Amino acid sequence: MALNLKRKRTEGKLQRKTRKAAPEEDAASGLSADEHEFEDLEDGAAFEDLEVDGGPDANAGGAISDEDELMAEPEQDAHPRASGGTSKKPPTGVELRQIKDAANLYQSSSFKLQIDALLPNVRPKASRVPPLEKFLFALHASLIKIPSKAPNHPLQAARPLQKQGVAVPYSLPLPSEDTNWKVAFEKPSNITVVGSWGNKVSVKGKDKARFRVDVAVEMPDSLFQEKDYLNGRFFHKRAFYIAMIAAAIKQDKLLNVDVSYHSPNDDPRLTSVVLTHQSDNSDTDFTKLHVDVCVIPVLSPRCPISLRHLSPSHANVRISSSTADHPPTPLYNTTLLTAFAPRPQLLAVHKLKEQSAAFTDALTLLRVWANQRGFGVGTRMCVRGFEAKGSFWAAVLELLVYGEEGAGPGSKKRKPLGRGLSSYQMFRAALDILAKHDFEHEPIFVRASEPRDLNHEEYAQQFGATFVGSASAVNLLADVPLGSLALLRHEARTTLNALSTSDDAFDDVFLKEKRDLGTRFDMVLQVDISSAKHAKSFTGDIIDKGTPSNACLAALSSVLQQALGNRVKAVAILHPSSFSRPLEDALPATPSAIHIGIIHDPEHAFRLVDHGPPADDPDPTHAATFRALWGSKAELRRFKDGRITESVVWDVKTSDERAHVPALITAHILQTHFAIPPAAVRTWQREFDAVLRLPAPVAQAYAAAGVRAGFQGAIEAFDGVVRVLKTLDDVLPLGVLNVSAAAPQLRYTSALAPAPLPTALLPKLPAGATHLAPIEAVLEFERSARWPTDLRAVQKIKLAFCERVADALMGAVPGLVARVVVGDGVARSLVVDQARLEVVTPEGWAFWVRIWHEREALLLDRVAEDQGRLPHVTRGGGAGVSGRERQEALEAKEVHVRRFVHAPAHHRAMLALSHRYGALSGTVRLVKRWLASHMLLSGHVGEEAVELLCASVFVGRGKTRAPEETRSGVPASRERGLAAVVAFLKDWQWEDGLEVPLYESDTPLMSAPRNAKEGVWRISTQADREGWVWTSHGPDRIVAHRIREVARATWNHLQLLETETFTVKPMFTHPLSGYDFLIHLRKAHLPRYLLNVAYPDLQERHKEKSVRPGFDPAELFLADLQRIYGDTVKFFHDPFGGDVIAGVWNPSLNEPRPFRVRAGYSTVPQEKASTSKSKSKDSVVLNTSAVLSEIERLGRGLVESISVQR
Repeated sequence: MALNLKRKRTEGKLQRKTRKAAPEEDAASGLSADEHEFEDLEDGAAFEDLEVDGGPDANAGGAISDEDELMAEPEQDAHPRASGGTSKKPPTGVELRQIKDAANLYQSSSFKLQIDALLPNVRPKASRVPPLEKFLFALHASLIKIPSKAPNHPLQAARPLQKQGVAVPYSLPLPSEDTNWKVAFEKPSNITVVGSWGNKVSVKGKDKARFRVDVAVEMPDSLFQEKDYLNGRFFHKRAFYIAMIAAAIKQDKLLNVDVSYHSPNDDPRLTSVVLTHQSDNSDTDFTKLHVDVCVIPVLSPRCPISLRHLSPSHANVRISSSTADHPPTPLYNTTLLTAFAPRPQLLAVHKLKEQSAAFTDALTLLRVWANQRGFGVGTRMCVRGFEAKGSFWAAVLELLVYGEEGAGPGSKKRKPLGRGLSSYQMFRAALDILAKHDFEHEPIFVRASEPRDLNHEEYAQQFGATFVGSASAVNLLADVPLGSLALLRHEARTTLNALSTSDDAFDDVFLKEKRDLGTRFDMVLQVDISSAKHAKSFTGDIIDKGTPSNACLAALSSVLQQALGNRVKAVAILHPSSFSRPLEDALPATPSAIHIGIIHDPEHAFRLVDHGPPADDPDPTHAATFRALWGSKAELRRFKDGRITESVVWDVKTSDERAHVPALITAHILQTHFAIPPAAVRTWQREFDAVLRLPAPVAQAYAAAGVRAGFQGAIEAFDGVVRVLKTLDDVLPLGVLNVSAAAPQLRYTSALAPAPLPTALLPKLPAGATHLAPIEAVLEFERSARWPTDLRAVQKIKLAFCERVADALMGAVPGLVARVVVGDGVARSLVVDQARLEVVTPEGWAFWVRIWHEREALLLDRVAEDQGRLPHVTRGGGAGVSGRERQEALEAKEVHVRRFVHAPAHHRAMLALSHRYGALSGTVRLVKRWLASHMLLSGHVGEEAVELLCASVFVGRGKTRAPEETRSGVPASRERGLAAVVAFLKDWQWEDGLEVPLYESDTPLMSAPRNAKEGVWRISTQADREGWVWTSHGPDRIVAHRIREVARATWNHLQLLETETFTVKPMFTHPLSGYDFLIHLRKAHLPRYLLNVAYPDLQERHKEKSVRPGFDPAELFLADLQRIYGDTVKFFHDPFGGDVIAGVWNPSLNEPRPFRVRAGYSTVPQEKASTSKSKSKDSVVLNTSAVLSEIERLGRGLVESISVQR
């Protein structure tokens, strides 16, 4: 409980100067209420508490906002005050240290305040505990009164219970008629509340999971024999004992509880009885506390079962008579050892609380952090192996306080960090252990208060990972796959980086939901394991793991880890936590499907060859092991360097298929080792690929004609044009200095891969696939003083240069076509850059080349900065610059800066990032396709703005770029990159802007005044400090809100990744019901119709014989509509084959207004029925029917119909 150390001061003068204590203090300083001796109940049995597995924070968005009625209330002030208002006591040493920590230790001044606010909100509310305590007394009395049962055969003893509706949860090997030992029941020798409840370290769980109160029921020693550790005998006796307790509680109507079984990790050997109280408003009704009581059978330290036979290397499952056929059963032995552990672990945690004041708060923070990331119970996908691992988190902190066994001078073992650390220091130190320690190769044994005889090498040989606490010999990581530990290490590193680089990382560390598969993993596979069977499984291994399902999943995780190797940073098995089941069900239900989450190592993930041992390896077992792992894919190959080795080669044809290599490996391993057919392994990579590919008939036509498409083909074509241009110095007035690319096709970021359009291919293509997208470039000549100083003359000179370059190109390259293009037919300014050179190569590639004159910006500044003078002041010999000329100069300057200064720089920066981050280009392409499919790209959001948004996911956000080694959460697949961008957009407060460290240099480029004010996104870079270069024209406020809502809907759909219903296509399918009207276009006139994400039907063959680069009637028609009706209607259109233009009326024009001349939009008198409600009799409203009629007339021949929806 946090102490309120804020001192109240009177308004009068203080007699002496005192230092005010900080209002925030560490919760660990309040120990009086939390640390007390355990109270003995009747018969000497104490109700204490065990590690409960209710994790922190019941909700994804944060623990503070939900279920506040369950949370703890702050205690009263620890230091009373005098009546005069002054403090009687000065701050203690602990308080002074906390004040200093609050100022210096935390990342920001609010961080500690946020932690202090979080801690009481993830703990049980003390005022609602008394009913639970009364219930525990009643439960104690009920358990003591259960009558004894004489020893009987296991099967015969189970039959009476079966008639009562209670099944005995016998585990493997199941008892048979030949079983020669018996089960019995006697009243418990001790009843203790164990774990976090008694120690007051309980933490609220995820997904509204209940708190757990674990009641340890000690089974009498007389029920057991020395050799009950063999062949599951102990677990059978335990199962009968727990079934007897369940039957007795079920029949006890005074308790008024629902009784069920629960088996953590679906292991029947760990079955407990779960009691959930029914709401009856009685003295024992603890339903408001949101808690379950779990009854767990345990063993006393004096039990006759031999502990020396429970070491990891002992074989305690002996089915056959041959000793050689008895492999060690480490997990079986560990599970049996856990029956001895609850009370020692309880006392160890209690002792640790007494020795370290900050332990309770540090443990709370650590468990909140872990449960936010799926390392605990929950209804969503949780990481395998971390259910019921509450004691592990306490042991990690225990390691900080006590250190490792064998730690000393010259030892590499971890030494104690001391007991005076604050909760935040302990939390960070624990993350440091999790982030850096190699659990696979470095076993951890926490130093105990008394020497222990533990064979460290034996643990290392039998377990993949080892972590033994000070209280017992139980390996807390015995059943945790190495892949899960790798994911834990990755999450810890990511969190430490966030704490080190961010000033406000509290939400990201403790509150934000981190279990979302799309943003967490580079690749997610859904696997149906209902028919899975490990090829090398045997009965002993199944019994060691508890169930066939657990044995299969353990083998699956191990084999996948071995096969993927250094391709991945982590490969984790995910599935929902185990749940309670009726007493009629003896065994828990096993999951029929799992998810496999993979985080790629981009340096190695996509290599095409796996090398094995060489052919001349003297040890033949190495080759045999390699072939056993890879099965039919393994082969002996000779490579170009002369090596002959065992190898596996993955055949791929495209870069998209290369990104599938980890998925191909996973599917092959599952089929080879577990007989899981490829149809049972589902991944969504190919569905995302289909969104970015050309339609199959179009791709086949290109392949049949031998035409090379794709980004590499476009780059080679551009390089060829550049080489030709640089050879024309002899025929041009000025030499070519540089040709800069400024097109997404040349930086791997265009939504669809670029493709040429040779004239010979036109007759073979459908009508909806004949669009040729031009590639833009900037041509820079060497400097010359002969350029004119008049802006209009500069534009004329550019036209002359374009014509001269066109003639020279056509003379130099046979078959090349070059034309001079002037403007767009709309803009009438004579100073705005409008001239461009259109080049179509013989291979069918189209380029738009513009000429950059470096002094043009200076000339525009001279006009724009000539502010209106006073009437009596005139220019040197003529009139001043008119307002229209000044405005034209400002608009021309904005175009010049964006087109000739920022566009080439942006291109170079994005191209460099595309080479550095392999998933960046794919992410940009998916995001552009996603925005376009929702009719938001181009007309509202510029492509460069989208690229900046995507780049922020990879390079981080802020003024400077974080070092590569500190960024561990960078996506390595485009699917994860898309999910990250969507997650950002759904919550982005664009009013605050976004800073993207896109460039290596911090030098800003030339800026221009912002003329357009429509855009509300502000995305700044080092080159564009103000952040309006790419967003000044959009999106406006309406579109920005629409993008946020689309992102939220898409995010909600991404959550279906955890189900079997998820498909990719709905993410790119836009509903049209929310628009006021729809303009349906004729599909036959749309040259990009087949690029529609809806996979439309093929159209008839194209009959034209000429290629028109950039010609798209739909886009030109949309531009006209926006220019004419932009103030009246907001238009939306998918530039990639959309056959609908959607419109939304300006809501401000829906209300009646007084009639006035030149209103700017078509009006009609208001109907008489509603005229009386208006302020004026001459009110008019928007004439929507007339506007739609004008639009239909304007698009005659292109518009098929207009449908009004509202």
